[in-house]
Amino acid sequence: MEEEEEEAIKNLWQEVRDLSLGTTTQITHLSSPPTPLQFLRDYISPNKPCLISNSINHWPATTLWHSTSYLLKTLSSNTVSLHVTPTGHADALTPHPNYPSTLCFASGEVQHLRFPDALTRVLESEQNKCVGYLQQQNDCLRSEYGVLSEDCDSDFDWASEAFGCLPEAVNLWVGNELSETSFHKDHYENIYAVVSGEKHFLLLPPTDVHRMYIREYPAANYHYSQDAGEFSLELEEPVRKVPWCSVNPYPSPELKEKEMAKFPLYFNGPRPFEVTVKAGEVLYLPSMWFHHVRQSPDSRGLTIAVNYWYDMQFDIKYAYFNFLQSLPLSMLCNPASAGKLVVASQDHSLICNSEDESSMGSIPASANDNLLDDSDDTAEKISITHCQEPNGEEKQRKF
Repeated sequence: MEEEEEEAIKNLWQEVRDLSLGTTTQITHLSSPPTPLQFLRDYISPNKPCLISNSINHWPATTLWHSTSYLLKTLSSNTVSLHVTPTGHADALTPHPNYPSTLCFASGEVQHLRFPDALTRVLESEQNKCVGYLQQQNDCLRSEYGVLSEDCDSDFDWASEAFGCLPEAVNLWVGNELSETSFHKDHYENIYAVVSGEKHFLLLPPTDVHRMYIREYPAANYHYSQDAGEFSLELEEPVRKVPWCSVNPYPSPELKEKEMAKFPLYFNGPRPFEVTVKAGEVLYLPSMWFHHVRQSPDSRGLTIAVNYWYDMQFDIKYAYFNFLQSLPLSMLCNPASAGKLVVASQDHSLICNSEDESSMGSIPASANDNLLDDSDDTAEKISITHCQEPNGEEKQRKF
């Protein structure tokens, strides 16, 4: 029976590509914005991403924001939130501070600085020392950077009409090539516009949830000592568990073979979709899609983007996803590498499947195989932000 179920799930990965998404690693590229009807019919309804050109050419931001002096002058008195980490990997897995052979989910320290000082910290970021990223989210373009919001449209009219609502949040992102976002999903429809530099996405549809090896990790936070110029990493108290994707799609050469063996469903399954969003282009990233993001800066060393979060519809597709996620991953995994995996039970709470935790890790170069023995722990509902899902759980806002 398990072999039949395993084959059915693996067939699903391929069938969704054959019938809807396409069998290459590329997504559809539109030369101009779609009509609301086309967008709803061809992309929102089938939960299918697309890349769109010539949609923000009229924005003042596409010219003004390429001037650092303009940004510094316009935001000279604004206090903004700078997220700092030692590597540029905020909201990501890293070695546990007390048990380095295990992993935890680490968030960056948030520093409140005048924009000119924050931008300097971004431009002067150094790998393994201190990397700054302006990534506050929570509608930050219309709050912390409100004066800049006039340089962009308040929404995309073709998207708002198709979604039947205006954006819940509009966010500004300012970083450099050191900032990287690990695989995750969002409970939002995302319209993502790049103003300068480039963003490099790896995308996997919600049907591929088992290939992400979602596991629970204790939450921790970085703290930076200005005097010592060093970071410390402290676990949250009381302990909070975060379900997070364990796969690093870009393991170091010396760990590649080992990681491919640890996460075979990802590395041996269908290749992820790949898309580079260049300055002036817009990506439609459907809700619940898993995405990993790297970026390339412009000649100044900056990548600047604006994204619009629209509420997703908690409809039958959401119910299908929860059902699929509830299926135990153990039937797809080699027992030697199955690990303790997080799935959703029928009441949508998080439960753990499989008692083998020998490989319950991720792929940072400094991490080993063994992880903490959490076999007696029950999964906790996660509160990353204040947006509620219909079942009362918090919606995750991480990009």
